[in-house]
Formats: sequence, structure tokens, C-alpha cells
Amino acid sequence: MSYVPKVGTVGWVDISSDRCEELRDFYAHVIGWKSEAVDCGDFDDYNMIPPEGSDPAAGVCHKTAVTPDCDPMWMVYFTVADLDKSLEQVKARGGEVLTKKHAYGSGGFAFIRDPAGAICALFQS
Repeated sequence: MSYVPKVGTVGWVDISSDRCEELRDFYAHVIGWKSEAVDCGDFDDYNMIPPEGSDPAAGVCHKTAVTPDCDPMWMVYFTVADLDKSLEQVKARGGEVLTKKHAYGSGGFAFIRDPAGAICALFQS
């Protein structure tokens, strides 16, 4: 994927579950997505590709130790300029950092809960 998300935008969306293959097939039939395996070592996650596209629209992922302990839901990843500063602001503004910062490429991500209780991820590319 060559797309680089701009700061302040939704950079990615995925769902994590212990029923990954079932969800991959479900969304392939419901939305028309094609799947592309992403090798994660002991298992494959899946990039979901629009019917008339080549870049992934979303991910279907296995629930792992990286994933926050919550019910399956579509997780939105908001792109930030500085992940460490954003995580400091989460705590200062009444939110909660749910996971440690995880490295991804040259950046990273972490899951948070906002003051209203909604969960999302912050991502620095």
C-alpha cells in the first residue's frame, strides 16, 4: 500500500477477533471485498481489497496480546504527528491509554479510551 495517511485523518480501520477466517469470508460476501493474506508468523491476518481496487480498504485480524481486551468491533486508527505527545494528552485530558506503544514500521500505535468510554487507536506513521 503506497498511501500515507495525513495527520488528523483516519489512517486505517480493522477488526480483531478469534473468528478471523469466518469474518474474512463474511465481509467478502457481504461487501464484495477480496482478501490478501498478511503473514504474521504463526497465522495470517487479511487485508481486505475493494472489488475494483488494489489498495486495502480495511483489515481482518486475529485477536492477539496487542489488541485491547474488548468485544469485537471495527477499530479506527487516527493518525497523529507525535504518538508520545498524543498519549500524554490522552492521560492529561481524562482518557486512558489501554496498551503500551507498539512499533509499526518507523512509527507505532497504541489503543486508548476517551473520556466518554469510546475506544480507538492512535497511529504515527
